[in-house]
Amino acid sequence: MEERIHYLLQQFSANKLSPAEREELLALVDGGSTILTSEIVKMITAEEDCTTEVLEERWNPVLNKILAIDRPKPAPRRILMNTLKWAAAAVVFITLSVTAYISLNKKKEHVFATDVAPGKNKAILTLADGKKISLSDATTGNIAEDAGLSITKTADGQLVYNISEPENVDDKRLNTISTPNGGQWQIRLPDGSTVWLNAASSIQYPLNIGKADQRVVKLDGEAYFEVAKDKLHPFIVETDKQSVEVLGTHFNINSYRDEIVTKTTLLEGSVRVLHKSTNETEVLKPGEQSIVSASGIDVKEADVDEAIAWKEGYFKFNNEKQVSILRKLARWYNVEVEYADPEAKEVMYYGTVSRFEKISKVLTKLEQTGQVRFDIKTNKIIVYKE
Repeated sequence: MEERIHYLLQQFSANKLSPAEREELLALVDGGSTILTSEIVKMITAEEDCTTEVLEERWNPVLNKILAIDRPKPAPRRILMNTLKWAAAAVVFITLSVTAYISLNKKKEHVFATDVAPGKNKAILTLADGKKISLSDATTGNIAEDAGLSITKTADGQLVYNISEPENVDDKRLNTISTPNGGQWQIRLPDGSTVWLNAASSIQYPLNIGKADQRVVKLDGEAYFEVAKDKLHPFIVETDKQSVEVLGTHFNINSYRDEIVTKTTLLEGSVRVLHKSTNETEVLKPGEQSIVSASGIDVKEADVDEAIAWKEGYFKFNNEKQVSILRKLARWYNVEVEYADPEAKEVMYYGTVSRFEKISKVLTKLEQTGQVRFDIKTNKIIVYKE
C-alpha cells in the first residue's frame, strides 16, 4: 500500500495522474489516511532543508492543491461539507505530524565521532604495454606517446586521445581506464565519444576505435556514454551479462558485479540490448530502461534523473532499500558496511543528497526515517535497526 501511495504522490507532483488515479488519491485524502500522511512526511523530511518554514512555504500549497482538485460529480451540500471537513482534518493532521516528525528527528540527530570525505576525480590509465599512469597525479599536457598517438590530460582533468598517423596504430592494442572506490573520471575516446566512469569501474577500448568496423568497448561497473555519431561504425558496449549496440546516443549502463541485475537507461537516440545467456534482444526508446537478469530482459519507463544522478553530482533514492543505497555509498566513500541488524537492509528511503557531502551528512538524512541508525568506525559503517 505504501508503494502505491508513493506512486500516486509522485504522479500528482508531475501532473501525470490519470482520472482513476486522481479519484484514488482523493479518496485517501478525504478518508484521512494515516499511510498517506506517513508517505508525505517521508517525502518532506527527505528534502535538503527540512524545517517548519519549508513545510509552510513549500508543502502547505501542495496539500491545498490536492484539496483543490475538482470532483467529477457535484455532491449535495451536506455530503460536500462532510468531505471538506475530512479533507481539512487530513491537512491539519498531516501538518501537525510533519512538524512533530521534524522536531523529533532534530532531537535524535547525533554527531558522529569520525567522518569520511566523499570521492573525487581519481583513476588509473593502463597502456597497451602494461604501463600504469595515475591520472589524478599526472600534470596537464601530454602524459603518453606512441607511434602516431598522443594522450593529453586537459586542465579540467579530461583525457583526450589524438591520432595523427592512424595507419601506425595497432588494431589489437588496448588501453584501460579504471577508477577505484572513491574515484570517478571523464574520458574522450579516440573516436570522439565521451565517457563518464563512476566509482569502482573500468572501461577497455582499442586505440584505433574510430577506424574499426565496430567500435567495441568493455565495461565493468557504471558509465554514462555520449557516443559520437558514425553510422558506418556501430558503437558496442560489452559487459559480462549483455551487449549494447548504438549508432549515436546518450545512455547510462550500471553493470556492477555485486548487483543482481544490469540496467541500461536511454536518454537520447536508440540502443539494442542483447542478453548474452538467452540471446533475447530489446530495442530501447528514449526514457526507457532495460533490466537484464538471469531470466531475461524487462523494459520499463525509466526514472532518468535517478539513473544519472551520480553523474550530475548527487544521489537520488526512489523508495530504495538501504542495502542497495549502502552499496552505492560504499563505492563512492570507499568504506565497508556491516549490518549489526540484518533487518535494516529492508528499510526503504526516498530522497536526494549531494555526493560531495561528507558521509555523516548522508547518513543523517537516512536516519530521518526513524528506522535505522549508523555508527562510523574509521572506514566502516555499522548499521542498526531502530
